[in-house]
Amino acid sequence: MWIKICGMTTPDAVGIALELGVDALGFVFAPSARRVTPEFAVRLAKPARGRVQCVAVTRHPVQNELDEMLRVFAPDVLQADLAELEALDLPAGLARMPVVRTAQAAPTLPRRILFEGPVSGAGQVSDWVLAATLARRTELVLAGGLTCTNVGAAIAAVRPFGVDVSSGVEERPGVKSPAEISNFVGAVRGACVN
Repeated sequence: MWIKICGMTTPDAVGIALELGVDALGFVFAPSARRVTPEFAVRLAKPARGRVQCVAVTRHPVQNELDEMLRVFAPDVLQADLAELEALDLPAGLARMPVVRTAQAAPTLPRRILFEGPVSGAGQVSDWVLAATLARRTELVLAGGLTCTNVGAAIAAVRPFGVDVSSGVEERPGVKSPAEISNFVGAVRGACVN
């Protein structure tokens, strides 16, 4: 199962995620307790480059600010709401992670989507029934309110391609707990064995 830990703000969080062999790390460039500058994200992501995907997470991005972030941080993947991605002027080779929040998604879904709750990073559980329907049509990465205690049930209900966690592995808003990251990854892998 593909695993993304989102909202990286400390070297310790990056280090434990890499040690555990996750697939992607998210760096938030939208207003949030997890927001980082492009320059700080470059330093945080340095040990991850070439090992995992470094994802730039945006919400309602403004083109000139986005251009600066892309130039400085140079993410492997850009994450934004589906409609916003379609409206932006983006480099042709940049991978995209479209965020879908409701059933009003495009009739033709991209190859991979991130299915999220109504508000990113708020710990609100997304609609697992709708997610399960969409997961039969595309590679769905499930996000929204996941923790080590509910991710097994989420995987069983949705059968996603992957999972994405942020607030569910924090000791306080914006600061990840290495122990909770470890517990979450263990719970995901345990669920996949069953």
